[in-house]
Amino acid sequence: MCSGGVAKCARCIAGTLYPLVLISIICNIVLFFPGWDVKYARDGHLTPEVKYLGGLLGGGLMVLISAVYTQVAGDQRCCTGRCVMLLSIFFAAVGVFGALYSFSVAAIGLRDGPFCKVGDDWTIPFKTSTPSYLTNSSSWTECTEPPNVVRFNIGLFLTLMAVSSLQVMLCAIQIINGLIGCICGPSDIKEEGSDPWQ
Repeated sequence: MCSGGVAKCARCIAGTLYPLVLISIICNIVLFFPGWDVKYARDGHLTPEVKYLGGLLGGGLMVLISAVYTQVAGDQRCCTGRCVMLLSIFFAAVGVFGALYSFSVAAIGLRDGPFCKVGDDWTIPFKTSTPSYLTNSSSWTECTEPPNVVRFNIGLFLTLMAVSSLQVMLCAIQIINGLIGCICGPSDIKEEGSDPWQ
């Protein structure tokens, strides 16, 4: 039967999702401290997309829920029926949604650019810039505060986009894996003490 492979695949997916969840959470937390200073968060001078918590809620909490249940589905002591794999499909879909939310927030933050001080005003100077500020690094000096905020935001938002892309892929694989588990079901081995998912 294919059940043993389904369980191993689920455990592998869960094991890969955990570090991605951690990276996503760390990136979102670090975004609250541009210039490595707490005063910008305290004064509300943050890029709007940071406050949407894409990395914390989407790529963090929602994908973590998916990872935990995927591990449960892959645990040979717990994986005893089609129902468990069916539920893993639902939780994997939650992970896909969360990762897509994280990706979308990061993409918008990357597109619009940082909230920063230009002259005496706090604004989002690159939101309507043509061509994109991403291809015109000489314009980054317009932001005087927080220091190096453009590079800071680009690096972290790109990391969030890469991580969430991997999360979407892994959760989508688990959806397919769960479908296979539902179709195959537990092994028909009836020997005493045998594991139905081996």
